[in-house]
Parts: sequence; structure tokens; C-alpha cells
Amino acid sequence: MPDALAAMSRALREAPPDQVVEAADRALRSAFAAVRVDVFLADYRISGLWSVLDPELSAGSLSGQGAAQRCFSSQQPVLDPHDGGRCRVWVPLTAWGERLGVFLVELTASPDRPTVDLVAGLAVDLATTLRAADRETDRYRRTRRRERLSMAAEMQWDLLPGRSVTHEAFQLAGQLEPAYSVGGDHFDWSVDPGRLTLTTLNGAGTGLSAAMLTALTVNAIRNARRSGGGLVEQAELASDTLFYQHRGQRHVATLLLSVDTATGRARAVDAGSPRVLRLRGTTVERIALEQQLPLGMFAETRYTVQEFDVLPGDRLFVVSDGVYDAQPGGQEAYGERAMARSMRSTRLQPATEAVGTVMRELFAYHADTDLRDDAVVVCLDWCGPGGRCER
Repeated sequence: MPDALAAMSRALREAPPDQVVEAADRALRSAFAAVRVDVFLADYRISGLWSVLDPELSAGSLSGQGAAQRCFSSQQPVLDPHDGGRCRVWVPLTAWGERLGVFLVELTASPDRPTVDLVAGLAVDLATTLRAADRETDRYRRTRRRERLSMAAEMQWDLLPGRSVTHEAFQLAGQLEPAYSVGGDHFDWSVDPGRLTLTTLNGAGTGLSAAMLTALTVNAIRNARRSGGGLVEQAELASDTLFYQHRGQRHVATLLLSVDTATGRARAVDAGSPRVLRLRGTTVERIALEQQLPLGMFAETRYTVQEFDVLPGDRLFVVSDGVYDAQPGGQEAYGERAMARSMRSTRLQPATEAVGTVMRELFAYHADTDLRDDAVVVCLDWCGPGGRCER
């Protein structure tokens, strides 16, 4: 069995970037006489799963109860028996906690546990390979998009670090909406030894100009962070960069957050409007931070750090004003009661499901019409060192 997995992993590494799925297909047909192999990727809105080999073929809506949907949501293998003794094996396609989709292998008979484990192991290698290959080919991005992205959205999605990540101390996930036309709202993170750094931006304006402003801000923050600068240095470099580029005419409300993965001590620079809410048990409350000036408003603005503790079991949501200030049809702001209610309803869901739940509730609040403003939701589940991030 280990030799078979090593051979299949080698086949993935040697495949051209646009032929990774075909390499997995050949390897599994040879090793197990599989009758069908395919990869289904989640679309940008995470509303459905779509075939790489046949991009018009869907495994169904993620609101359904099919085997593929159960596999994607539970992140566990699912066996789906079919006529003639055949069995479809669905396994999650996940790299470092980012859920890409699901991997399908159809066999002539129901597999034993070692075979399922082998397919699941190959799926891990396949997911990692697909993430690397995604930089070299457009094939997988074409599969994921169900409609044309605006130019601004194209820039925003390319700028993201991913949509979720898992660490022994935490789970983290985020979602942008409207997925195909988002302009300025954004999130970024970096997982480093002993520390998680998270940035959430409430971009100003709409369309391409907003995306360009956000891109400048994110890269200025990254430049300071990658040079060893802390939150204050990150905020001040980004603010000065924006000011000297736009002379105070354009600015970006930003929340910079870092958490010590050994202690759970959080440090924050609140430079504008993104809010932090904590779900502890069944109680949702806003973490009060002193709001400082948005990045880029004035020259040589100085920022200070505030601190608070995150306890094992805490869930933090960071949301932009497109979420908490939404007032469709003159209703009260979404953040007053509806957002807290939707956050409480996620307490048994993993972070990757929770962001989708809050976004779906936001769309429902808008009566399923297009959002009037960009919206970003980031969810951080804190487990603590040696903790188990399971819900």
C-alpha cells in the first residue's frame, strides 16, 4: 500500500500543471481498476461543486444532501453504493485546511478501509499539487467560476492567501461577497512560528479603483510584515504609502490583528471600521477597541496596539461594514440583531461552514438580491496550543 501511494504521488509531481487530474485518473485506474475518477471544485461562492474533466457537470448544490455535499461539509470520506455492486468513494480535497472540493473514485466493489485511507492520502497530495499548479494554469480557475468575474474581483481573488487554513491552535476561514464583483473589501493572513497575523480591510469606493487601493494597502502591510515589522509598523507604513500616493483623498479602514499561538494573547490595531465580535458559548458580544484613523488619511499617522485574551473555545468574527451596517429597504442594520442571531446559529459548525452561514443569512436579509456594498466575513476558531479544533 505505501508503495502504491508513493507511485501515485510521484505521478502527480511529474504531471504538467494542467494535467494533474488526468495523472490521478491514470494512477488510480492502474492501481485499483477504477472505472471513474474526477475532481469537483467548489465555485467562488462555495455554492456548488464542479467537475474539472467536464466543467459543465455539477456534483450538486452545496445546500443539498448528496454524497459529494456531505463529504465536502463533513470533511470525511463518504461511500456511495451504486447498481451492479459499484461504489463511489468521495474524499475531501483539502490542503492545509483550505477546502478545494472533493475527489471521486468509482470502484467495481465496495472498498475496505485501507483502500479508502489510500484514496484519502492521495487526495491530500492531489490538493497540495492543485494549489501549486493553480499558479501555472487557468484550468482550475475556469472550473471554479460560474459567471464572469469583474476586473476588480479578479484582482481581489488573486490577492487572497486562500479561503481557509488550519493550525493545531486554530481554524480560520473567510469569504468575500459579492463573489463575482467584489471591489475593495478584503482579508489577508500569515501563519508564522508562534503567531497568526490577520488583516481585514474595509475598502473605500467601488470597482477597479477600490481594488487597486486595496491591493496597494495589502502589499504595503505585507512588505512591513515580511520585513519583521509588528502591527504598528505595518499600519504606519501602509498609511504613509497611501497618503503619499493619494494625499489623503483615499484611505482604507483596516483592522490588524495578531494572536500568540502559545498564549492566546491578541494584539490589535483598529484603524477604521471592521469589527470584531466574539461568540463564547451562546453569547455574541463586540470586542471594544479604540478606533483610530483609517490608513492613509493623514501623513505620519501614529498607531497604538490594544490587547485582549482569546480563550480556548472562543470564536471570533471580523466583519466589514457591508455586513453589520447593511440596511436593505430601510430595515434596521443587519448587525443589530440578525447578525448576532446568525452567528449564534453557527456554534456547532466549523469555521469554514460558519462564514457561509453568515453570508447566506446576509443575502436572505437582502431578500436574496445583490448586496449594495462589499462584504467580508472572517471566522477564527481558537483552540489553544495542543487543542482540538473540532465542532
